Amino acid sequence: MIAEIVTIGTEITTGSTLNTNTYYLSQKLFELGIETHYHTTVDDDEERLKRVIEIALDRADLIITTGGLGPTKDDMTKEVIAKALGLELELDEEMKKKLQDMFARTGRRMSKNNLKQALRPKGASFIENDNGTAPGIFINKDNKKIIMLPGPPYEMNNMFEKHVKNLIGDETVILSKSVNTVGIGESNLESRLNELKLATPNTTIATFAKGGTVEIKIISKGTDRVRVQEEIDNIVGRLREEFKDYIYGYDNINIEEVVVKMLIEKGKKIGLCESCTGGLVSSMITRVPGASMVLDRAIVSYSNDAKVEELGVNPSTLEKYGAVSEETAYEMAKGLLDRGKVDIVVSITGIAGPDGGSKEKPVGLVYLCVMTRDNHRVIKCNFNGNRQTIQTRTAIKALDEIRKVLIIN
Repeated sequence: MIAEIVTIGTEITTGSTLNTNTYYLSQKLFELGIETHYHTTVDDDEERLKRVIEIALDRADLIITTGGLGPTKDDMTKEVIAKALGLELELDEEMKKKLQDMFARTGRRMSKNNLKQALRPKGASFIENDNGTAPGIFINKDNKKIIMLPGPPYEMNNMFEKHVKNLIGDETVILSKSVNTVGIGESNLESRLNELKLATPNTTIATFAKGGTVEIKIISKGTDRVRVQEEIDNIVGRLREEFKDYIYGYDNINIEEVVVKMLIEKGKKIGLCESCTGGLVSSMITRVPGASMVLDRAIVSYSNDAKVEELGVNPSTLEKYGAVSEETAYEMAKGLLDRGKVDIVVSITGIAGPDGGSKEKPVGLVYLCVMTRDNHRVIKCNFNGNRQTIQTRTAIKALDEIRKVLIIN
């Protein structure tokens, strides 16, 4: 079953209202095994809405609309869809009575305009709305299912959960799995995935770059849930073999959650000294419950004076090599390790931009030093992007280096 979601409202097309309905409905349809191929948004214009509905009827088996079911002149969804299907609108006396009772209970006066909400296309049924006055509409005609829902999310969501699911479910099962990687670029990852030839007619594999990490999304469908799950499990097994050095987690877990969990399990404490990231790594770690068990201290040593006073970096090192250098990164890490009861230290120094770069040290140049009581490693990185992107990629890289140390130790 192919679905199209049509969201209706000038408030959406002008950017006055965020369109969360499409996001919600797409997720819910996916859970029901229904593929959403099209998202369409149209303003409160009768002619444009008519064209959108005609196109949707031509290419989708299930059409869900949101918006345009109210009592005002620009609420015209029922009228347009009824006309497109060649159906007359009729007044439902039972719904009219329900609306009258609802207004009476709340002490409000029901206007003539509200009677519009008791109209339904001939042969259609109403979908109850517990949170508002506008009922939904369900039409099953010519192998097409059409669901009309009100626009307000708190009304629409409740109606979908309570009533719509039972109207549209079919026997197709769609399952998905996300494999999260770090330290490998999306183009390289995609190229290697293509070589593995893991995709099948019923299984798609796609990659999505997410600020320093890449998600591998596996989506498989069929009629037998067990077989669909086995197909996904087999692919995940192949991915583990091929990308074991890059996979840090599954189902879009954040890398900082993985790192904190590993630190807790191994009973290790870390210290952080950050310059160009300005405390971003420590912020990411402290968002995770249990961070207090593993983070001993974090210092933002942004200026040269702070590097000298807080971490004991030798002024001559800064003068000779500069703040952004392998030598300074090493001394920052060593200074913090000597000052704290920590097992692992990460230092970060770099140029996040947009200013401060040079031919020898361009914007995006970053040095990280990962140090334990027994060993250390300085990593030189060159990141592209704006200031925020460089900071984010640096933070992700630092967390990944901590993860690698924890795997070995």
